[in-house]
Amino acid sequence: MKIVILSGSKVGSKTRTAMDYTEKEVRKQYPDSDIIFIDLADYNIEFSDGRNFLEYEGDTFFVAKHLMDADTIIIGTPIFQASIPGALKNIFDLLPEGAFRDKVISVLVTAGSPKHYLIPSQQLIPILSYMKAEVVKTYVFIEERDFLRKEIINDDVLFRIERLVEDTGVLTKTYAQIRAEKEEAYGF
Repeated sequence: MKIVILSGSKVGSKTRTAMDYTEKEVRKQYPDSDIIFIDLADYNIEFSDGRNFLEYEGDTFFVAKHLMDADTIIIGTPIFQASIPGALKNIFDLLPEGAFRDKVISVLVTAGSPKHYLIPSQQLIPILSYMKAEVVKTYVFIEERDFLRKEIINDDVLFRIERLVEDTGVLTKTYAQIRAEKEEAYGF
């Protein structure tokens, strides 16, 4: 299983903190998987200009190619001004419409206020669905109060991340089995 862990912001520390914990949990639960951590803050990504993702070079090509090759993607994003960051939206714009077909994607969100709880279901999940992703039904929402000195201090949040990783893996394996059975039925 090829897993990409994507921290979808160029600024701030809370999403990176949560995604670091998520990466440790993924490596613990799925040690035989091919896992890559991509933090957009570490890459110089070009703005989408409508080209095919294969025509980009450098960091832009690297990130797009890994997302296209993944079986599973775990996206972490902050909520800024009641929306997802432009850096994350740009990643989606770089990819073709059906980029996430046959991929399982789960979502982890950090926000300064509980008022932003519905932003992922109103903005992010519709984009992922439009791009044909199989989205894990529940997402992890982490508030400002759950962090202290770049650490998650709420045990419930840690449990929810562990469960999200487990659910993501189970769903990935389930969909892979269903696709294999369908392909086998064709008898080619």
